[in-house]
Amino acid sequence: MVVPAYNEEERLAPTLDAISSYLQGSWELIVVDDGSTDGTARIAREASVRDPRIRLVSAETNRGKGHALRLGVAASRGERVLVTDADLATPVEELDGLVKEMEAGGHAAAIGSRAHPESNVEVHQIRVREWMGRLGNGLIRAVAVPGIRDTQCGFKLFDGEKAREAFADARLDGWAIDVEILQYFRRQGWPVAEVPVRWSHQEGSKVGPLAYLGVLGELAKLKARALNGVSPAQWGLPCSSEAESLGKKLRAWGRTDLVVCGLFLLGSVLLYKNLWTDLDHGYLRDSLQDQNQWEWFFGITAHHVAHLENPFFTTLQGFPDGVNLMGNTPMLGLSVPLTPVTLLFGPTVAWVLVLTGGLTATAASWYWLFTRRLVRNRWAAAVGGGLAAFAPPMISHGNAHPNFMVLFMIPVIIDRALRLCEGKRVVRDGVLLGLFTTYQLFLGEEPFLLASVGMLLFASAYALADREAARAAVRPLLKGLGIAAMTAVPIVAYPLYWQFFGAQSYHSVLHGDGAGNSPLALLQFSGRSLAGTDKTADTLALNRTEQNAFYGWPLVALAFAITVRMWRHAVVKAFAFTAFAAAVLSLGIKIRIPYTDFTFTGPWRALAHQPLFESVIEGRVAMICAPALGALLALAVDRLVVARSSASRAYQVVGLLAVAAALVPVLPTSYPVRDREPVPYFYAHSLWKKYVTHGESVVAVPLPDPGSAEALHWQADTGFGFSQPGGYFNGPWGKDRMGIYGAAPRFTSNLLRDVRYGGEAKIPTIGANWQAQARFDLAFWKAGVVVLTPQPNEAALHTTLSKLLGNAGERVGGAWVWDVRGLH
Repeated sequence: MVVPAYNEEERLAPTLDAISSYLQGSWELIVVDDGSTDGTARIAREASVRDPRIRLVSAETNRGKGHALRLGVAASRGERVLVTDADLATPVEELDGLVKEMEAGGHAAAIGSRAHPESNVEVHQIRVREWMGRLGNGLIRAVAVPGIRDTQCGFKLFDGEKAREAFADARLDGWAIDVEILQYFRRQGWPVAEVPVRWSHQEGSKVGPLAYLGVLGELAKLKARALNGVSPAQWGLPCSSEAESLGKKLRAWGRTDLVVCGLFLLGSVLLYKNLWTDLDHGYLRDSLQDQNQWEWFFGITAHHVAHLENPFFTTLQGFPDGVNLMGNTPMLGLSVPLTPVTLLFGPTVAWVLVLTGGLTATAASWYWLFTRRLVRNRWAAAVGGGLAAFAPPMISHGNAHPNFMVLFMIPVIIDRALRLCEGKRVVRDGVLLGLFTTYQLFLGEEPFLLASVGMLLFASAYALADREAARAAVRPLLKGLGIAAMTAVPIVAYPLYWQFFGAQSYHSVLHGDGAGNSPLALLQFSGRSLAGTDKTADTLALNRTEQNAFYGWPLVALAFAITVRMWRHAVVKAFAFTAFAAAVLSLGIKIRIPYTDFTFTGPWRALAHQPLFESVIEGRVAMICAPALGALLALAVDRLVVARSSASRAYQVVGLLAVAAALVPVLPTSYPVRDREPVPYFYAHSLWKKYVTHGESVVAVPLPDPGSAEALHWQADTGFGFSQPGGYFNGPWGKDRMGIYGAAPRFTSNLLRDVRYGGEAKIPTIGANWQAQARFDLAFWKAGVVVLTPQPNEAALHTTLSKLLGNAGERVGGAWVWDVRGLH
C-alpha cells in the first residue's frame, strides 16, 4: 500500500493503525512524506519502529501528489499495489471488493468509483466542490479516458509490475496523476474495472478550488503530450486576423454594456437562487408538473443525440403509441447543443441553466436592439430591455415555460427585418432572417407566432403614422421576406412534416372560452411581484404559470402618460397601438365588464378558429405588451436623462421618480422552491430490469399524466432504461385526432386515477368484467410489470390492483410489484 502524505500529522496515525489492523499475510505499507512542514515524517518513523513493514519514503520538497506516488510506487515490491489517500475517505475494508474484481475479471487494475450506481456516498462534499468535481470528471472523460466515470477517487488497486511501469513513465506532479496512469493503462490495452465503494468526505481536504484549475492545466499537458508533432493550426486555433477581428468586436462593447448584462445575469441568478442552491432536491413550487415534463424533454433529447435516434419521436413515454416531439416543446434549439451538459450533470442542471441563461440573454438582446435602433442612452435601453424580459407575464412563465421567456432571437429577427426595410443588402439580410427564423422555430413556435402578431401590429400602426417610410420599405421588405422563406422552408420542411403529419400528430389543442384575461388582470400585480400576492392573482389567472398580464396600474398609467406626452412621434404611436391592441386581443372571445354580468364579443373571435391560432391560449397575447411597454419607457427615460438645462432638472427628477414608482411594484421576487420527493428505491436501483424485456413497459400506478408526472422524473433519472404508458405531453385523441394533454385515457388508467385521489370510496365492484378490461389494457401497454410505490391512498390502490390482477403482488424495493409478462 502506498499512502502519499502532506502535512497529515493529525490524521496519519489513525490511518496507519486502521490499515495495519486490517491487512493480513505478506504486506508492506509505504508512507511518502511529500515535503511536509509538520510532524508527518515523525509519525511515520515511529510507526515503522513498531512494525518494520511500514516504511517511510521522503521527498525533499513538496511537489504534489503525482511526484509522491511515483516515489512510493517505485519503492514498492508487492504483487499488487494499492494507492490510497491519507484520510481514508474510502475505508480500507473496501479493498476486498477491488481484489475480488481483479481476480474474477482478469483486470490489470480495479479502481474505486464514487460515480458507480451501487456506490454509497455517506458524507457528501459541499455542493460547489461536488459540482466542480463532476465537471472535471466530464472534461477528463472527454479528453483523456472516455468511459471511466470517476478517475479521482483516491483508492486504486494495480497489478504491481504494471503499476511500476506506468508510474515510471508518468510526468505529472499534481492531482491529474490518476488520469495519466489510467491513460497509460488504456494505451497498453490493460483492462481497468470501476468498482463501487463506500466513500465519505473528510474535513481538511487538500483539494481546494484552485486545485481544479491545476488539474485542467495538467490535462492540457497530457493532451499536448498526446498530440506531440501536431501543428497548432491543426488544433483549430484562430489565425492572427481572426483574433484581431474578435478583439475589435469585444472592444465595441463598452464598460456600460458589460455592467448592464452583468446586472441582468445577477437578476436572473437571484430569481432562481433557491433552485441553484439545491439542484439535487429542489423543485419550483409553482411549476405544477411542468418541471418534470421539461426535464424529461431535455433528457430525452440528450438520449436521442447520444444514441443517434430520431429527435422528433419517441415511445419511451406514451407507450406503445409514442410522442410526437415536434408537436410538443422540447426546444431542440437549446436541448441539442446542451446535450453534453445534460449527459454530464443531468436534466435538472440543463433546465435551470436554460431558465437562468435564457432570461439573461433575452434581456441583453432587447437591450442591444434598443441601443441599436431606439435610444441613445444605454441606461434608458437597460430599463426598457429589463422590462421586456422581466415583466410579470415573463416571470410567470419562468416557473414552467422556458419557451415563452427564452426569447433572445426575437430582437435579432426584428433588427434583421428593419435592415431589410433599409434595402441595402437584401439578399444577405433575407438569408440571415431565414436562418434566424428557423432557429427560433426550434426554440418555440407559439412565442414566434405571437411575436409575429406583435410585429404586424407595430408595422401596421407605423405605416399609418409614417406613410412615406412605409412606401420606401415595402418593396425590399417583401423581397427579403421571400428570400427568407426560400432559405427557411427547405430546413424546416421535414420537421414540420413530422409535427403536422407524422406519428402521433394532432390537429389542435382547445382551451375553452375562459382562457382570456380579465381586464382587471392588466391592472393588478402578479403573485411574484413586490406589490402582489398570490391570493389576489390566483383569482384572475388560469394558474400561476399563466399570469399573462399583471402589469400593474402604475405602469399602465405611466405608459398612457408617455404616449400622450410624446404622441407626435410615429414610433410612440406604433408602440402604444401595439400594446393596446395586444391587451384587447388577450381578453379573449368573450369580454366581461368587471363587477357586472355584461359581456360582449372580443376581436379574438376572428382568430380563435384559424389554423395555428386555435391552439393558442389567448391570454398569452398580452405578453406582446412587455417589449412595447419597455420601448415606451426606454424612449421616455432617454428623453429625461439627456435633458441639460437647469429649468428641466425638476422635470427630469419627477419623471425618473415616476418611472421608479411604476417599476418597483412589479419587480419580481425569487421563485419559491419545495423539496422534490426522492426517486423510489425500486426505480433508483433498477430493480425493474428483472421484469422487463425489450418491447415491454413499466406501468407506474397511477399512470403519469399532466396532474402527476413524477414518473417522468424517475425515468429520466435512471437513464431512460424503460418505456412507460401514460405521460405528460400533447397528443391525439379520437378519430378526429384532437389534441389533448397526456395519453388517450383507458378504462384501467381512469380507474387507478380515481382511486388515487378518491380512496376506497372510488373502488367499484371488481368482477370478471373489470379483470378482463385490465388484462386487455395491460396487453395494449405491453406491460412487463405493474409498480405501486408509496403514496397517498396506497392501501386503496393495492386493494384495487389485487382484485384486478388476482393476487396481492410482492414487496420489492419498497414497492408493490406485479409481474404481468404473461398477459401479452
